[in-house]
Amino acid sequence: MEFKEPETAEPAPCNCLALRQAARRVSQLYDFHLGAAGLRTTQYSILTKLKRLGPLSINELAKSMVMDRTTLGRAIRPLERDGLLKIGAGDDARTRRLGLTAVGQARLTIAADKWNDAQREFEQSFGKNDAATLRSALLRVTTLDFDGSHPA
Repeated sequence: MEFKEPETAEPAPCNCLALRQAARRVSQLYDFHLGAAGLRTTQYSILTKLKRLGPLSINELAKSMVMDRTTLGRAIRPLERDGLLKIGAGDDARTRRLGLTAVGQARLTIAADKWNDAQREFEQSFGKNDAATLRSALLRVTTLDFDGSHPA
């Protein structure tokens, strides 16, 4: 199965819509490749964060992924069910810590090759330098405070 390009459209006048559409489009590409390893893009990102940062509380992981806790909670259920991560006791009775399991580490190793394929395809299509510039710009967006009145 080949990944198909959509028809070109006019740029969205709304920044939020344009970002969400771009995110969905790029996620389709990465999901296509990661599907061969039995993961979706969000799942791969969660497992990669846990590998890089070690066990984290749900709140810590949600913050580092710029996700709300409820959305993250839904995303980790299938990973726990499939034995890719474990949920254990946290620092107190109210918190839980997430950690990568050996099965999760093995799946992540397999998925890394698929992620590299998606990364390479994106950079070939978009341009390696443009992709690096895009990542820098998007990192800046994730750190904006706007006027300080919106929750981060």
